[in-house]
Amino acid sequence: MQLLNASEVAEVYTQGGVIAYPTEAVYGLGCDPDNLNAIQKLLDIKQRPWQKGLILVASDFQQLAPYIDESQLTTAQLEFAFSKWPGPFTFVMPIKPGVSKLLCGQFDSIAVRVSSHPVVRALCDTVNKPFVSSSANIAGHDPAMSAAEIEHTFSNDITALVVGELGSQRQPSTIIDARSGKILRNGQ
Repeated sequence: MQLLNASEVAEVYTQGGVIAYPTEAVYGLGCDPDNLNAIQKLLDIKQRPWQKGLILVASDFQQLAPYIDESQLTTAQLEFAFSKWPGPFTFVMPIKPGVSKLLCGQFDSIAVRVSSHPVVRALCDTVNKPFVSSSANIAGHDPAMSAAEIEHTFSNDITALVVGELGSQRQPSTIIDARSGKILRNGQ
């Protein structure tokens, strides 16, 4: 495992590495959403079933556009999401045809967030794409809250660690269905 700053991450990302990094509330594990081997590696590390799907985080909505079928959303639905971003709100949106089942799981939608966390934003800006993002934990266990926990739990499994401060959120992001407006998980 390498300790990297945000600008050194691009090479690890493009080579299919799994990267740990701080987010708004907990440390996350992430990778390139277009690299199926990297996604499978992340799922294996977490011992997470692919059927659950994953979240994409970005620094702006345009990075998410290749994965979302905007034609299935109204202007009002999109404006509501935009009113919450950047921030700790994840929206479940319809997927474009061809999006990997490793990303969306058993669903016809994908969870997406435009992050307000400076490290996440810098990572996404560095590669000009979103990151797959999942809490840094083995499925069913508490997520890592520090670089030391990442090193203890994942040192043999992940490619790189970006060290930084967690955001001020104490709960994972609120998840909202973009089409219905229903809150699926209240993180507040």
